[in-house]
Amino acid sequence: MRLRETILLLAVTGIMAGCTSTGGVRQPSAPETVAPEKALVLPPPGGPSIVSVVERKRGNGVEQTISLFTSSSVPGQNSLKVQFFGASGANPGAGNAGFSMINESGIAREVARSAPGVPMATSATFLQNAYGPFGYASGRSRAGDTCLYAWQQIRSSTAANTQARNFGMIQLRLRLCDARASERQLLGIVYGYTVTGIFDGELWNPYGNPPPADVALGRTGAPIYPDEGGYRASPMPIGYEPAPAIVTQPRAVVRSASTAQPAQGVAPVPAPIGPRVPLPGEAPQTSARPAVAVAPIEQSVRAIGVTVPSPDCIGDAAMTAACRR
Repeated sequence: MRLRETILLLAVTGIMAGCTSTGGVRQPSAPETVAPEKALVLPPPGGPSIVSVVERKRGNGVEQTISLFTSSSVPGQNSLKVQFFGASGANPGAGNAGFSMINESGIAREVARSAPGVPMATSATFLQNAYGPFGYASGRSRAGDTCLYAWQQIRSSTAANTQARNFGMIQLRLRLCDARASERQLLGIVYGYTVTGIFDGELWNPYGNPPPADVALGRTGAPIYPDEGGYRASPMPIGYEPAPAIVTQPRAVVRSASTAQPAQGVAPVPAPIGPRVPLPGEAPQTSARPAVAVAPIEQSVRAIGVTVPSPDCIGDAAMTAACRR
């Protein structure tokens, strides 16, 4: 009897659960493609264009993989990966994403996976962009392609965290390989990208308190001079070199062997205009070309001309004989 009562109780419980269910269909949290204008980080103007943006919502933030235009023989896709870490429960139903501080061993593994077959060397120079310090590694493939892998963590200082605010954090990874760009051009992308995503509330501000104004402003004995290059220093060039333009070469001019060639590095002397004036003591040079043209004319005149005798030679046989001689 007890077994029968237990079975009936389970059946009634299942029927009640089925009646209370709405029967709706939902999709679990999964990556989805969003429009390029919704990217949380944008490349600089002139930089690589955005191909696609894949977003994954987490319980404590958002992740995006921004695929960029790629022109390289190195396997892999140029991309900009960004992670926003905020408060837990920001996206209910999605699991929290774990994060770890940037360390040397973890970065070494990321660099090795970023560009297979390319020897990458980590730069030891301290660099920072508008969002703070960053690091990068670069290398060149056997085909001559330049590759760069950069990483950055945007987080307020420890002193700012003690004020019960500024707890948010942003981590970025940039992978670039290009067949025609130099290392400095690829590095300019790190200086030029813009973080457009923000956290809700001042509590999760990842940038910390704004820096104070320069103490030299308004103080006597601290002159400020204008910079020749403008108010701000000239930024690093960003973008890629354009494709070489097709230039039509002019048709070569055939010159005789007697024409003197100017020495290397010396500008050629322009051709003289008008007749050449002889130097003092130099015999005037005449062209033989007119004589050649006149000779046939003289011969034709002699051939068709008529000799007219003098009046004194007419009528006297002796004078006529003398005139003939």
